[in-house]
Amino acid sequence: MSHSQRVRRLGVARWRQELFLLLLFLLLGAGVMMAGGDAGWALALGVSGYAASLVYRLLRVARAARRHHSGAAVYGLPGLIQDRQRRIRAAWGRRQRKLAELLKRYHHSAMSVPDAMIVLAPNREIEWLNHAACELLRLNRSDVGLRVDNLIRDPVFTSWLGEGVAGRALEFQSPGGEHRALSLRLEAYGDDRLLLIGRDVTALYRLQGVRQDFVANVSHELRTPLTVLAGYLETLLDTEADTEGELFRILTHMHQQSERMRRIVEDLLLLSRLETTHPDAEYFESIDMQGLLTLIADDARLLSGEERHDIVCAFDEGLWLVGIVRELHSALSNLVFNAVKYTPGGGRITIGWQQNEQGEPVFFVRDTGIGIEPRHIPRLTERFYRIDVGRSRTRGGTGLGLAIVKHVILRHGARLDIVSQPNHGSTFSVTFPANRAERHVGRILPAVGASESA
Repeated sequence: MSHSQRVRRLGVARWRQELFLLLLFLLLGAGVMMAGGDAGWALALGVSGYAASLVYRLLRVARAARRHHSGAAVYGLPGLIQDRQRRIRAAWGRRQRKLAELLKRYHHSAMSVPDAMIVLAPNREIEWLNHAACELLRLNRSDVGLRVDNLIRDPVFTSWLGEGVAGRALEFQSPGGEHRALSLRLEAYGDDRLLLIGRDVTALYRLQGVRQDFVANVSHELRTPLTVLAGYLETLLDTEADTEGELFRILTHMHQQSERMRRIVEDLLLLSRLETTHPDAEYFESIDMQGLLTLIADDARLLSGEERHDIVCAFDEGLWLVGIVRELHSALSNLVFNAVKYTPGGGRITIGWQQNEQGEPVFFVRDTGIGIEPRHIPRLTERFYRIDVGRSRTRGGTGLGLAIVKHVILRHGARLDIVSQPNHGSTFSVTFPANRAERHVGRILPAVGASESA
């Protein structure tokens, strides 16, 4: 018999009991009336007896409910209430046991996660932490209730913690081991809690280091034989009298390819240096960006040649920048030269240098070229990533230019933004931190270059 059938049968039995009690008291009143009593008083006596029985049984049910036990069996309608209470109490107990078991399994799973996990209160106090947090961040279970920034006393960590969930991920050296690297991030947890998650990325860092060392070593080893090869090819080209012959054509093609390989090697060595070193403060200097960008614009006009692009410049001559001039020249010229290479002849290229409303200095180059499909934009700064391989090789590209630009920008604390649509041109903008700007006496120059290129 199913549970619902048993409940239905028990309910029918309770109603029979109640009807039996009601008939019993009515019969008692009828007996009094037959003994010579008044009919009204006899009926009242029977109903009063039934009501007293009902109240007594209800009191027993209420007393059992207050004491959280079933008590003795109660008949009739109050028995139905008592049965319902028993079922609710049993179901509640089962739910409580199931919830306790789920919480126990969740706690065990969270404690076993290899990533560090810390629940922080609004005042940055530790409410809970797992075993990995104790190991990776050198904390203890007894640290619950203490502020995490008092336990991890690192200015970089404290500053990052103040950024909240809107901040970036932090690459952090583990207090639990000086050769262990962590990636920390904050996530919203509940209404006003934060979840601090730390992942051990030591293996990833070592893999990146091996890759960088391999590229640097191979590039360094290739430099000498390529230099020798290019030198011999130049000598053969100089001594070849027949400039229209097949041999001269072959030597010319070999020399062009050796030069392309040399440029790739040089770019790989530069990229390796940018990735593995941090610039010293002594290398940063005040840069007259108007003068630097004017030189880049002149080189762009030479590169344009017969295509006669309309190169327009709009510079704030009073806005200087604190940076490394050699690196900035390489990165910004790369962006400008790319605009020339990928803009059809006669197109317009605008080179700008100004300050935005937040006081941040911004460099931008805008063209009317072929544009870029949105799916390519996130991968543009990857090594050797090309949208059009044939066009890139024809233009002499190595596939490393934008990767170098990205690392130079990162070394200056700046960010690169790319806006582009196919056949509607592109805009590459570099926004530097406001604290790198210097204001000198000057004025915003009007757009120049259109008349020069006309």
